[in-house]
Amino acid sequence: QSDIAVSALGSFASTTQGIYTHQDPFEQAGALLQLRHIWNPLFGYEIAYSFNRANQHYTYIGPSTSGPAPETVRAYDHQVTAAWVVSLPLENFRPFALAGGGVELFEPAGGQTGTQSDSKAVGVYGVGLDWEALPHIGLRLQYRGNLYKAPDLAVIFPPTNQLVHSAEPSVGIFLRF
Repeated sequence: QSDIAVSALGSFASTTQGIYTHQDPFEQAGALLQLRHIWNPLFGYEIAYSFNRANQHYTYIGPSTSGPAPETVRAYDHQVTAAWVVSLPLENFRPFALAGGGVELFEPAGGQTGTQSDSKAVGVYGVGLDWEALPHIGLRLQYRGNLYKAPDLAVIFPPTNQLVHSAEPSVGIFLRF
């Protein structure tokens, strides 16, 4: 059995700090599109695409007080992942867990000088619940976690090279076919 789902998500990423840079991502909203196939009652896979704003605030924390002024980079985050899914059908409910990986592309919004695009490998994990409210149509509630290195968008600030964890709770609808 297969399904396609569209969800609204919130993205809450952790701050990072390197030797000279403190990086603080903004909390953002976005969308998630999933194509999932369960090939037996318990196991399957999914391919997912998500999009959200990924604004970053950079602050210089080096030993000198003459570093660059704080800067906010307006950006977009595109994520493509593939994951294994384990699920258990229980009446109209199907709890699930997933784990996989992919790529995350951070793209500064147009017109900003001193910025650059950056792509990172990403690990993804999650848990959730599908509730089939009507035949072939239902509600998907899930939590997804992402692990990746902090994006290096502001050219003037040294990268933090630190691991970021972003939490993405989401709610959406699915169509099973």
